[in-house]
Amino acid sequence: MKLEVPKKVQRIIRTLQEQGYDAYAVGGCVRDSLLDRSPADWDITTSAKPMEVKEIFKRTVDTGLQHGTVTVLMEKEGFEVTTYRIDGEYEDSRHPKEVIFTGNLEEDLKRRDFTINAMAYNDETGLVDVFGGIRDLESQIVRCVGNPRERFTEDALRILRAVRFSAQLGFAIEKDTAYWAKALAPTLEKISAERIQTELVKLLVSAHPQYLKTAWELGITQIVLPEFDAMMETPQNTPHHCYSVGEHTLKALEYTEADKVQRLAVLFHDMGKPAMRTTDEQGLDHFHGHPKVSAELARKILRRLRFDNDTIRKVTELVSWHECPWECTPRSLRRALSKMDAELFPVLLKIRRADVLAQSEYRREEKLERLEESRRLYEEIQRKQECISVKMLAVSGKDLIAAGMKPGKEIGDTLNAFLELVLEDPEKNTKEYLLSKVRESL
Repeated sequence: MKLEVPKKVQRIIRTLQEQGYDAYAVGGCVRDSLLDRSPADWDITTSAKPMEVKEIFKRTVDTGLQHGTVTVLMEKEGFEVTTYRIDGEYEDSRHPKEVIFTGNLEEDLKRRDFTINAMAYNDETGLVDVFGGIRDLESQIVRCVGNPRERFTEDALRILRAVRFSAQLGFAIEKDTAYWAKALAPTLEKISAERIQTELVKLLVSAHPQYLKTAWELGITQIVLPEFDAMMETPQNTPHHCYSVGEHTLKALEYTEADKVQRLAVLFHDMGKPAMRTTDEQGLDHFHGHPKVSAELARKILRRLRFDNDTIRKVTELVSWHECPWECTPRSLRRALSKMDAELFPVLLKIRRADVLAQSEYRREEKLERLEESRRLYEEIQRKQECISVKMLAVSGKDLIAAGMKPGKEIGDTLNAFLELVLEDPEKNTKEYLLSKVRESL
């Protein structure tokens, strides 16, 4: 079996071999190549020690010498070259207390997480598959290397990674691996928020974001996202819905583009429903005010998981507006756009569409037609460049001062009053008309 290995990677492997060392492409790049996927990066493992790698290659970066990793630069591209190693005892469910370098490839592969990630390759030896990675790729299974209890005890993050790989590849998690993932899920409490965030995003933007349900079934969300468990336990007895809040969210994720902000917004859009659920005398559920509560929860959780401020801003904005609470008229839409980040509006329509498609069929066509009309009105407002913010007014604060107004709070109040005026009637957004209003008030 011959894999297509990039020429730069071949050159690194060949150079190490010429100096008397073993070297192989290893891990995810081998897995992805076998699946005819394009690897995101190529990692190399070798019997050469870090300082020996640094001596062989002119341009290197000390990425993690204590763990045996040196980045070798080929032109402007970097490739991680890591020495075969045996991990010592793990003391924090994440990091080994020590790393022991070894000359044995099998010992190195033995410490890796899953069989599909524990294969190595070079053109000379071919594929090295000691733990049945090919078999599990063919069976579409995520299975731990060796004893799953040991692998998950070494590094608790592997529990979430099992679900993430399952979602990315559309694979099932092997029975024993799933058993120990569930048993040891509480140890995820020891993992940093940043690490959890990385894996959660990879799962959400994968080909199967609905596999978040697997994380729930294994008790993972109970630790890293307990608010989702509350959603799974909240029914929606209403003509508009045919799933629980959680199942509806999982279904909506399937209708959403594989974009971080969009998928996060859909994940959070109904998270306020468990707290806001009321049931009337007819047995119908209502969730009044849930968009605001959902947005507050989104902000709190995204901060907890150490997301960047831009992502938090966009997601909370989309969640708070996800029900699209405006009438389908130019005036009503202009007013809505003046209160939100108008650049996010096309994304908001996509999120609302996913929301509608994951509901029952009750009035679905009507809801989708309303979205299409909103889109048409938005494009018309954009085409005409109708004013939806103070910045878009035909006059500025400087113009008002030049017309005789005194600097101060009155300037801002006047501009806001003008915005209200032109939101009602865009034709009035002319310098001549607005300055005539100033002159009348002086």
